[in-house]
Amino acid sequence: MRLNKYIAGTGFCSRREADRLIAARRVTVNGEPGSNGREVTDGDEVLLDGRPLPVLGSKGGRRHVYIMLNKPVGITCTTESGVAGNIIDFVGHEQRIFPIGRLDKDSEGLILLTSNGDIVNELLRVENGHEKEYLVAVNKPVTPEFLTGMSRGVRIHGQLTRPCRTSRIAKYGFRIVLTQGLNRQIRLMSAAFGYRVTQLRRVRINDLRLGHLKPGQWRNLTDAELRALLPQRTEW
Repeated sequence: MRLNKYIAGTGFCSRREADRLIAARRVTVNGEPGSNGREVTDGDEVLLDGRPLPVLGSKGGRRHVYIMLNKPVGITCTTESGVAGNIIDFVGHEQRIFPIGRLDKDSEGLILLTSNGDIVNELLRVENGHEKEYLVAVNKPVTPEFLTGMSRGVRIHGQLTRPCRTSRIAKYGFRIVLTQGLNRQIRLMSAAFGYRVTQLRRVRINDLRLGHLKPGQWRNLTDAELRALLPQRTEW
């Protein structure tokens, strides 16, 4: 198979990212720099930055894919292939995956994708109290009254949002931690106080953080991260 497809098939990165790694001459095949058109066969030694890639199918007996993506602005969280900039085409994974929850097109940051439909409701169920942390920029100075009002709950979509945690991080910026995920929740909550969100980035889901993951990059979740997300599960 082609080198970029081989790299993507390990689950290390998408085929698009593999093309970039190859073009940057970070990938070697049998000691020689790889090329985008290079074919790889069983027995070839493929190294990234001088180190072996994960072996195909070696994810500790997992039957499904679990990845975290730093979604850029402009990507739509839909599986509809007819939508330009849909998240599935953007990731370009070898397996059939779908996003868990959503980030709207104008927002960025951490989102999970999987091939396991059984865990979606477990992760999205409000009563499980999974925290989601966001950094938000707005068009007016952040006031204590605004933060207090947001934290107490705001009526949107015909219901009162759950209490949440807020804190000021800059003159025009604040941090908010939610345990629910209503459509465009933070934007609508802010609008109720006369604020317009100019930038919104999700940086954490429970103990999962973006870390050094750059916009557009993704990685597989580790076994420890999966267990922390859903400790009651035994099959992955």
